[in-house]
Amino acid sequence: MVLRRSIIIAIAIRVVVNVIFHTQICISVSLINRHSFPKGFVFGTAASAFQYEGAVKEDGRGPSVWDTFSHTPGKILDGSNADVAVDQYHRYEEDVQLMKDMGMDAYRFSISWSRILPDGSGEINQAGIDHYNKLINSLLAKGIEPYVTLYHWDLPQALEKKYKGWLSPMIIKDFATYAEICFKNFGDRVKHWITFNEPHTFAMMGYDLGFEAPGRCSILLHQLCRNGNSATEPYIVAHNVLNSHAIVVDTYRKKYKKIQGGSIGISLDVIWFESATNLEEDIQATQRALDFQLGWFLDPLVFGDYPTSMRSRVGKRLPKFSKSQASLLKGSLDFVGINHYTTFYAMHNTSNILGVLLNDYIADSGAFTLPFNGTNVIGDKANSIWLYIVPHGMRNTMNYIKHKYGNPLIIVTENGMDDPNDPSISIKDALKDEKRIKYHNDYLTNLRASIIEDGCNVTGYFVWSLLDNWEWQSGFTSRFGLYFIDYKDNLKRYPKHSVEWFKKFLNST
Repeated sequence: MVLRRSIIIAIAIRVVVNVIFHTQICISVSLINRHSFPKGFVFGTAASAFQYEGAVKEDGRGPSVWDTFSHTPGKILDGSNADVAVDQYHRYEEDVQLMKDMGMDAYRFSISWSRILPDGSGEINQAGIDHYNKLINSLLAKGIEPYVTLYHWDLPQALEKKYKGWLSPMIIKDFATYAEICFKNFGDRVKHWITFNEPHTFAMMGYDLGFEAPGRCSILLHQLCRNGNSATEPYIVAHNVLNSHAIVVDTYRKKYKKIQGGSIGISLDVIWFESATNLEEDIQATQRALDFQLGWFLDPLVFGDYPTSMRSRVGKRLPKFSKSQASLLKGSLDFVGINHYTTFYAMHNTSNILGVLLNDYIADSGAFTLPFNGTNVIGDKANSIWLYIVPHGMRNTMNYIKHKYGNPLIIVTENGMDDPNDPSISIKDALKDEKRIKYHNDYLTNLRASIIEDGCNVTGYFVWSLLDNWEWQSGFTSRFGLYFIDYKDNLKRYPKHSVEWFKKFLNST
């Protein structure tokens, strides 16, 4: 009897433990849903023209710097290009329906500048206008709000050839003209504008390291590019981008905002940084890393000038804003878009070797940023070499912006993770993306905490990305999508398990 009672108790304990354990697992992936967020909070997916559209030579579109770069041997990991990409130019109605089926509120996409102005300036290509009108109308017909990015890295090649693109202040006028064409043609229906996507990324990767278009750099160890000046060009590009943004926002506010009733901002990439140690020098390096990334752009937009650490470390190589430019920049945001994926450790660079070898923006920061600190890896790794899964980085990022920049209105304009494009994995198995489900659940849980518990002013969240797509220098080797794209069978779209998760998340009552 005692033995039987012991067995019964043991079984009961095991059952209870299993129930608790499985409940915790269930909670970890389903505790939150749409209603966990404030009323009116926007959920959407994000994309860019060059990564999605294809049709690069159709309907009058002119070439961009990424067309040139992607067709240059050795630049793209798998030797692919985006001539077809995932063919959204022709399949946009199908993709809009996929968003509708999930219950998404919004779609963030970019307009191809060279589809509107094939030469970057001059005569408007009406076929380009017509295409985006059809896309916008299709979205609205399904109850999906368009969020439009004016520039997602695909500079018209004609402007690169004419005056070296973002290296020339001449581009400020041309970008402003292009933006105003978009406001005139689409602003009656588009109420959310983003001037630039991740200027930090294309300034650094395109003009310092040379790994992205237009592939300019001068660092000693780089064998793939020799044109450029890594010590000066990233700063010049960023300066022209910021002044372009300020002019465009001023134009929108003076001529279109009151009539059209929209808002305008910018999307900035933010890797959250944590000090590798408790040493003061590493803590200071962590702040510099944030200054040289987020502060490089958000400080001028909020305070009217670059961070003090940049001014002191870069010196005369960092351009100066005139009084009128600073005045126009300060406050030129209705919201700030934040693209956040991952977190790194930061530590002080005690060696002068990096400065000698690179002599660039990275060396200027005096900070090493890595996903490990010598003893620990910061989190589980996704496919991309830069993407480690650290959910609390989302909450820390939101709070940092709240406290340093006066709690501006934030929209998370990108968040997501990738799996490898492994041809040895069947489509059936590739659709089992439980790691992605947990990623979004955990990052959204931290985002919710930053809003509900910390008071951060966040009003939207966009998943990168709706579809697997062409991922810049990684080509087709990386799969970020909620939908699997079969590149071997007419680009068919297959829902991954994360699609069903988002359907439940968004449609829970």
